[in-house]
Amino acid sequence: MPRYEFRCRTCGDTFELSRPMAESSDPAACPVGHDDTVKLLSTVAVGGTASSGPAPAPASGGGGGCCGGGCCG
Repeated sequence: MPRYEFRCRTCGDTFELSRPMAESSDPAACPVGHDDTVKLLSTVAVGGTASSGPAPAPASGGGGGCCGGGCCG
């Protein structure tokens, strides 16, 4: 179930709630009970590795070009 982050405009508390995506836009009360909250935009973590350089070239023996080097002399 996705987790959504909210911030209370009254007390400034930031909190998270787990709820179905269908309820992602529903209002949420802060843990202290205030109703004036706003949903925060969160970054999404995606698995994999990061690379700081350009993408590596394919490991084929061809020379590239429009057909991968197989039809070019």
